[in-house]
Amino acid sequence: MRSRRFGGLDGLRAIAVALVLGYHLFPSALPGGFLGVDIFFAISGFLITSLLLREHRRSGTINLLHFWRRRARRLLPALALVLLVSSSLAALVRGDLLVGIGKQIAGAVFFVSNWVYIAIGSDYFTRDNPEIFRNTWSLAIEEQFYLVLPLLVLVLFRASGRVTRALPFLLLGTLSAAMMIDASAGGDAATRIYFGSDTHVFGLFLGAALAVILSGRAGGGDAQPVTASGLAASRLAPALRELGLGLVAAAGLGVLGWQALTLREGSAESFEGGFQLATGAALATIWAITREGAIVGRWLDADPLRWVGERSYGIYLWHWPLLVIFGEAFGPGSPLTVAATFVATILAAAASYRFLEQPVRRLGLRGAARRLLRGGPRTTRNLAVSLGLAGVLALTVPGTVYAVVTAPEQSTAASAIARGQAVADAEAEAETAADGDAAESGADHGADPGGRTAQQNEPAADPQSFFAGPLNALESLEPSAPPEPRGGDATAGEAGAGPGERPQLQDRDRSKPAGDTEKRPGALSPRAEGPEISAIGDSVMLASLPELQDAFPGIAVDAAVSRGMGAGVDVVSEQAETQALRRIVVVGLGTNGPVSPEELDALAKRVGNRPLVLVDAHAERDWIPGVNRELAAFADARRGVVVARWDASVAPHEDALAGDGIHPNPPGGEIYAKSVERAIAELDTPAESIGFALPRR
Repeated sequence: MRSRRFGGLDGLRAIAVALVLGYHLFPSALPGGFLGVDIFFAISGFLITSLLLREHRRSGTINLLHFWRRRARRLLPALALVLLVSSSLAALVRGDLLVGIGKQIAGAVFFVSNWVYIAIGSDYFTRDNPEIFRNTWSLAIEEQFYLVLPLLVLVLFRASGRVTRALPFLLLGTLSAAMMIDASAGGDAATRIYFGSDTHVFGLFLGAALAVILSGRAGGGDAQPVTASGLAASRLAPALRELGLGLVAAAGLGVLGWQALTLREGSAESFEGGFQLATGAALATIWAITREGAIVGRWLDADPLRWVGERSYGIYLWHWPLLVIFGEAFGPGSPLTVAATFVATILAAAASYRFLEQPVRRLGLRGAARRLLRGGPRTTRNLAVSLGLAGVLALTVPGTVYAVVTAPEQSTAASAIARGQAVADAEAEAETAADGDAAESGADHGADPGGRTAQQNEPAADPQSFFAGPLNALESLEPSAPPEPRGGDATAGEAGAGPGERPQLQDRDRSKPAGDTEKRPGALSPRAEGPEISAIGDSVMLASLPELQDAFPGIAVDAAVSRGMGAGVDVVSEQAETQALRRIVVVGLGTNGPVSPEELDALAKRVGNRPLVLVDAHAERDWIPGVNRELAAFADARRGVVVARWDASVAPHEDALAGDGIHPNPPGGEIYAKSVERAIAELDTPAESIGFALPRR
């Protein structure tokens, strides 16, 4: 009689959960470890379908209620324990951990977490105020798949032939994979693509297809290793066949390892081929390690890997809530947080597996309870376990209720962003009203209520006219590659420098003192005024908007949540084309992703001959040091570009930030505005106020 167990799958589970754990604990070292979830999907689709095929072969049908009850016994006990314990711990730590916890618990219990997180705009790849049960999204997709899988098997097994039966699974899996690629190419939100059942279920369907294909002859059966007549490869000499299986398994594992080290979270490459390739590599590995005589399968059955694989479900469930809780208590990413998360995860998963999951899985909930309470040689141990579980329930059920009842409506970071957005909305409404009044009267008022200078009568909006007047006692500057003069007349500084040449200074009027601030059209004020400044940024700048308005009344701020440098370059380009870009440009981007030299070059090109202030980034994210190095190097290499050192300014004042350690509260907004003000003041020095955005030589 053949064994009911597939060799190597527990070891592959161990690899999958290790990738996920490594990704969350050490994101810089294992940036693509999130692919471990897709390995789980492939394993689950293959294994659960194989169990259904076995039942169908044995009885000729599938007992749906029995199947779903087995799934509930396997998944619900550990999930319930994690929800209760983690919610109670979060209630003790407080902070932003409890935001939306009621919705999260409901989503986890009813296996719709993925759609809950889509609805609330969660992002799996961000570490800002992470939802404590965010990792249950994958469990939800699996359970939704399990609802339809046995029905599909019953219907499809009315047909004959393995390929015919597998074809619908192949088509559904391929369709889902194609939908992910199409959604990414179409610019859909990463949250919707990653969490969506329709766009991320392909691993489960393709795993099911593999199980059907390997299920033996058309008469039905399970996905046990096929006989020599089933595969051409098995006709080869056993040693050669074993070598071939080993090479396939090694190639599959190699691809997964390479992706785990190189793939980047939320990138187009991930959605447009990365996840699909990982699923294919996982399926190839599953095929190779579960075949009879597969040496890699035997290696993966080593006791340590098997131990981890058997507890991988609990490890996956426990690690994320504990990481979030310890991160709130000890600081995200700190060594203490990482160590505490790892140790507590292993201990909790091991205890849950031994004292809760296995008894309930074998005996059912009532049977496990009776066994704990009955007498016998292990009465003392059973009593201790019973009292322990009773104590956990007595503490965590009220704790969870308290957590749900007292949960705040939104996080401190969301409140900070909303405060800035309210100011932006009010300014936009005032501007719209003023534009309407101006249109009705047919008059040009020169400036909008927000202090924005009207473009129609503002020749200084042309970057070339900025150089027509004195700047810190320098008479004028000839820009590189000037555009054609407007109206056929050259402005006062447009002659002399050819394309690619460094602008040359005109002779200084030495009859005036160095600090002369005589106003001329286009001249920079001794202290830059708001109507002279355009600011483009992300949610950090948006949260600082009230303080920026206080420091620079009339400043034009265009800030948006989750904006990166690439999108910011597009905003600058659009403003430059419509002549809405003002004399000084402040760009505060970099919080949401890496910044490349090419993006900065494109930004400088669109800014033109305007002074440019780059605000560096402050966040517990692995790309932030690289972003700040790129900004500093770019500013060092170019004249007229300075860095506003927000990171160094706010680092000693973490209390000036929201709970995510990124977005400023009002005192933090003042620090942000001050850092911008100091950077603009650097532009007022003669050595740095010339040759704007041009390379140093």
